[in-house]
Amino acid sequence: MASSAWSLHYHYISPCLNKRAGGGLLHFPLNTANPKRQQQPLRRLQMQLQNQEEIKEDHGHDHAASTRRRQFMLQAPLISISFSQLITSNALAVAEIDVPQDFRDYTDEVNKYKILIPQGWQVGAGEPNSFKSITAFYPEEAANSNVSVAISGLGPDFTRMESFGKVEAFADTLVSGLDRSWQRPPGVAAKLIDCKAANGMYYIEYTLQNPGESQRHLFTAIGMATNGWYNRLYTVTGQYVEEEAEKYGSRIEKAVSSFRFI
Repeated sequence: MASSAWSLHYHYISPCLNKRAGGGLLHFPLNTANPKRQQQPLRRLQMQLQNQEEIKEDHGHDHAASTRRRQFMLQAPLISISFSQLITSNALAVAEIDVPQDFRDYTDEVNKYKILIPQGWQVGAGEPNSFKSITAFYPEEAANSNVSVAISGLGPDFTRMESFGKVEAFADTLVSGLDRSWQRPPGVAAKLIDCKAANGMYYIEYTLQNPGESQRHLFTAIGMATNGWYNRLYTVTGQYVEEEAEKYGSRIEKAVSSFRFI
C-alpha cells in the first residue's frame, strides 16, 4: 500500500535510468521503516518547484511591473554547454576562489554556503513561509531568468542525500510529480533531461512548459547540511526561458553548479 503513494504519473522513460538500467518505467522504491516521513520533504520540494508554472513572462519595463515580478519571485523559491560537465570544474573553481571576471563570489555566513553569481545581478531575501531561508539572484533588467537558494528543515531520519534514494529514482519521482501533460486539457509538461550525483549533492536538469507558452529550462542542485542542531535541505534552482537562453543560459548553469557549503 505504501508504494502506491509513489505511483505518480510516469509517461516517459527516464534518461537517467537509461544510463544504468537500460530504460523502463520507474517506480520509486520505499524500503524505509517510516515511508510517510520520507515522502514529506520530497512533496514539499515538488510543491516548491510547481511554483515555476505560475511565473509569467513580463514584457513591461515600467517600475511597477518590475517590482511585482521581483516580489513574486522572492515569495516563491525559483526553482532549468552540458550541465553535468560544469559541476566538477565549477566546484573546484569556487574552492580555489578562482572567480571569473564576469562573476562575483556571494557568501552567506549565516547559512554557510558560497555561490558564484553574475556581476550586476541583484540579491533579495524572500518571505520564508515554511522554509528557513530564501535568497534570490536576478538581473537588473526585466527578465524571466534567475537563481534562488531555498533552505528547509529535515527530520533526523535524513542524514545524507542517499536517504532519499538513488539520484535516478529521486529525479524521476521529483520531475514526474510536476508533470500535468496527461491531464485533459493538458497542463504543464515536465521533462527530465539529466541527473547526476557529485560533490555530495544531487544535480537535476529538466524543462517545464505550459501549453502555448515558452519552455523553461531549469537546473537544480540539492544538498544537505547541518547547522549543529538539525539537518537542512538546500535547493539551488536556476531557470531561464527559451528566448533568453543565449543571454543567460550559460551564466545560470555556472552559478547553480558553483554552489558549495563552507
